[in-house]
Parts: sequence; C-alpha cells; structure tokens
Amino acid sequence: MAFEFTDANFQAKAVENKGVTVIDFGAEWCGPCKMIAPIIEDLAVEMADQALIGKLDVDNNPEASLKFGVRNIPTIVILKGGEIVHKHVGMMTKAALKAKIEEAIAVTA
Repeated sequence: MAFEFTDANFQAKAVENKGVTVIDFGAEWCGPCKMIAPIIEDLAVEMADQALIGKLDVDNNPEASLKFGVRNIPTIVILKGGEIVHKHVGMMTKAALKAKIEEAIAVTA
C-alpha cells in the first residue's frame, strides 16, 4: 500500500530519507491522478523493499507542494537522499515510472 505523505511527516519521511522516495502529488478531484493511483499502489507493493512510494494530497498539504514547486498535478517526484533526481508532470506508464525508480536506486547502490 502506498505511503500517505502529509505536511507533518514530509520532512522526516521524504526529505530526510537516505534512500529513494517517490511522491505522487495529486488530489481527489483530479482525473489523471485517479488514473495513476493504481500504478502508485502497485509499485509501492512491488518495490517496498527498495523505495518508499506514496502519495500526497496537495489540497490538504500545501507546504510540501510549495517546497517542491508543484503547480500541476499529477506530479511525480523521485528523491534520493532528499535531493530531486527526477520530476515528471502528468501521466506516466507503470513501466516508465518503474524504470525511473530503478535508475534512482542504481545510483544509490
């Protein structure tokens, strides 16, 4: 199951994480966000031992969204040791997202 990022846990769970973190910035009302949600859920389970993968509701957590300059949703941000290694705005296939996550993991190894 995808991790639920919030403004309260974002610093500790995303920014201070030494490994790879994937954040799906989205909202309940967003059609493309609903389309990417199952991909995020699948990868969160498949790659649980390799990366922390979760979502953040931009409506309820404006601070984290502002910090990462998220203006459009869905936006996928991949962090490695708290630094952005990839940022993608819009839909993404499961294969493409998994490849980007694996790329980030390989750099940390």
